[in-house]
Amino acid sequence: MTKLLVHTFVAGPVSTNLYLVEDTVAHEALAIDPGGAVDEIVAYLRERRLRLAAIVNTHGHFDHVSGNRALREATGVPLLMHRADALLAARASALASFVRHSGEDSPPPDHFLEDGDEVRAGCTVLKILHTPGHTPGGITLVGGGAAFCGDLIFEGGPGLTGLPGCSPELLFASIREKILTLPGKTILYHGHGRSTTVAAERDNPRYAGPFSAVPP
Repeated sequence: MTKLLVHTFVAGPVSTNLYLVEDTVAHEALAIDPGGAVDEIVAYLRERRLRLAAIVNTHGHFDHVSGNRALREATGVPLLMHRADALLAARASALASFVRHSGEDSPPPDHFLEDGDEVRAGCTVLKILHTPGHTPGGITLVGGGAAFCGDLIFEGGPGLTGLPGCSPELLFASIREKILTLPGKTILYHGHGRSTTVAAERDNPRYAGPFSAVPP
């Protein structure tokens, strides 16, 4: 598979990254974590003459799911997430209020994603890794030299573990076993801030481990 064409939107009260992953041959795209900016997304799809194949949530927090309902209504495409985060997404506004922000509850997903599943837009295929820790149903989508990892890991450090449902033990296990074992050139597209690479994050002493056998 060729290198992915990724378009980034930033939306919401905590500047959350939403990604459109585009297949330029089939003119299809995947929307990952629409926390807002739905009008901008729809306009971009029309401008590029893209058909949206699916909406995928890396996890169920309000800043990643608040645009689910509006985008699904605008496009008619299925909503996909891990079953362990479905209730969290359905109650997204409650967490938003807890942290003194506003958010919208997500509608129920049309399909559940499990570890090892795949999602597609044209010939673009992203594999699902179950990466719990920041939330019980956190997932990472991997393919084309990229990994869309939500709030699991950021440039220079791990995701938050102080919210309800978080687990530091699971988060570090997911990072060490599922993320840092990817090829070093893999670009990590995460939920807030600029992207990084697996190689850059392996050098972080917080993740010290035997990764010498991992491909560059």
